[in-house]
Amino acid sequence: MKIYPINAGYFKLDGGAMFGVVPKAIWNKTNPSDENNMCNWALRCLLIEDDGRLILIDNGIGDKQEEKFFKHYSLSGDHNLEYSLNKHGFSTDDITDVFLTHLHFDHCGGSIKFNKDRTKLSPAFKNAIYWSNADHWKWATEPNPREKASFLKENILPIKESGQLKFVEKEGNLFKDFSTLFVHGHTDAMMIPHISYKGKTIVFMADLLPSVGHIPLPYVMAYDTRPLLTMTEKEKFMNEAAEKNYVLFLQHDSVNECCTVEQTEKGVRLKERFDFHEIFGN
Repeated sequence: MKIYPINAGYFKLDGGAMFGVVPKAIWNKTNPSDENNMCNWALRCLLIEDDGRLILIDNGIGDKQEEKFFKHYSLSGDHNLEYSLNKHGFSTDDITDVFLTHLHFDHCGGSIKFNKDRTKLSPAFKNAIYWSNADHWKWATEPNPREKASFLKENILPIKESGQLKFVEKEGNLFKDFSTLFVHGHTDAMMIPHISYKGKTIVFMADLLPSVGHIPLPYVMAYDTRPLLTMTEKEKFMNEAAEKNYVLFLQHDSVNECCTVEQTEKGVRLKERFDFHEIFGN
C-alpha cells in the first residue's frame, strides 16, 4: 500500500461559523481571519494505492461553478486536484474508487465536471465507483433548509445517473485495511475512514475535526446540524484517538496536515503536529 496526500487548493469560510460559540478572541489565535472575518481552509484529500485499487477520499470543490460562486469562497492556491494527482503519476482516469465522506460541496464538488461547451455534466472519474451511503444520500437529495446551500444537485445527482454510485451498507471494513465510522452530528451519516498503514492507524477526519484549533471538546462548528451530538461523537472518538495514538489527517487545516492527541488534565489536547511525509516518508 502507498498513500499520498492530495492538495486540491484552499478556500475561505467565516471564522465564526467554523467555531460556533467559541469567541473570536480565542479562535483567532489558532486560525487568524482577514478583515472580513474569513479564515483560510485547506481542501485536502487522500489517495490510497493498494491491491489493484486507486482510492480517492473526497475531491474538493471542483471547477464547474460560476465565477460568482468561487469569488464568494475565495478559492486560492497553486495546486488543484488534477495537478496533485499528476504530480504523483496518476490521472483522473486511473481512479477506481471515489469515497465521499459526505456530500457538502467542498467535499464532493470535484466528482462531476462539464464538457467543453458546458452543456453536459458527467463524472470526472469515468472509471471509478463512487461510494456514499443510503441514509446520507437521502439526506442530501432531500435537503433540509439549513443545509440546502451545501448540497448542490449538480454535484450529486449526475453520480447516480451515471450508474457509478454504490452505497456503503454498514460500518466496518470496506476495502483491505480500510474501515469506516459513521457519525451524525455534522450531517447525517458522515463517514470517517480509518486506514491501517505502516503499523499505524490514519483517520481521515473530514468535518469531525476540521483543524487542530478544533481539538477542545466545545469547539464545534456552527455548520453542524446536531452540535450536541457532535460533542458526544467527538469526545468518544478523541479519547480513542489519544489511547491508540491515531494519526489524524486534517482535511481543512490550512497549516497542519496531520496531528496526534493525548490525554491531559484539561481533557484531550494536541500532542504533535506534522506533515504526512515526516512520519510515513512518501
